[in-house]
Amino acid sequence: MSFLQKLFNKGTTPMTSSKVNVAIIYYSSNGTNYQLAQWAAEGGRQAGADVRIVKVPETAPQSVIDTNPAWKSHLEATKDVPTVSLDDVEWADVIIFSMPTRFGNLPAQMKQFLDTTGGLWFHGKTVNKVVSAMTSAQNPHGGQEQTILQLYTSMYHWGAIVVAPGFTDPSVYVAGGNPYGTSVTVDQDGAMKEDVRAAAEHQVKRNVAVARALKSGFAAQ
Repeated sequence: MSFLQKLFNKGTTPMTSSKVNVAIIYYSSNGTNYQLAQWAAEGGRQAGADVRIVKVPETAPQSVIDTNPAWKSHLEATKDVPTVSLDDVEWADVIIFSMPTRFGNLPAQMKQFLDTTGGLWFHGKTVNKVVSAMTSAQNPHGGQEQTILQLYTSMYHWGAIVVAPGFTDPSVYVAGGNPYGTSVTVDQDGAMKEDVRAAAEHQVKRNVAVARALKSGFAAQ
């Protein structure tokens, strides 16, 4: 049996449990994506899933953080939020990522975490995870769509199943109409310009529904 066959077989082992586990993995410097994560978690709980909210480690130098009062304050306010581990990835059936855009790309903090998942990938532990992403930026054309798509590129390498919201609910239009994932514009004072709570909740509910159907389908094989 080839390496790829072994990898595929490990990743597609049928699971008999109908319970869906959701990990909300976020990075936030000023609190926007922490709020998105909380709304996403609420959507997961409404869908009957077990939910964990976990943050990726902060890697920016303290000297830089200290120059931004909002950044420093948010880190202190969320110091008790659990830090993500590889066990969270393995546990989850659904993974929702939330992070701000950085020059149209992922924040270094999120990318560094993804770079630690090679061992899980090698052993087929990321295959068939149902995944989706959310983001924020200071203007609608500040890289919101591109950041989500960059995250999805890594997910294709994982062998994960990307479940974007598309235009499957009116809340997507209210939130600004991003079919790739919920995204929000944040002004200079940190206030969200669009009403995205319902869209974030819907996005997770859609992912839970797909994951539940997949688990049932694998169990019936």
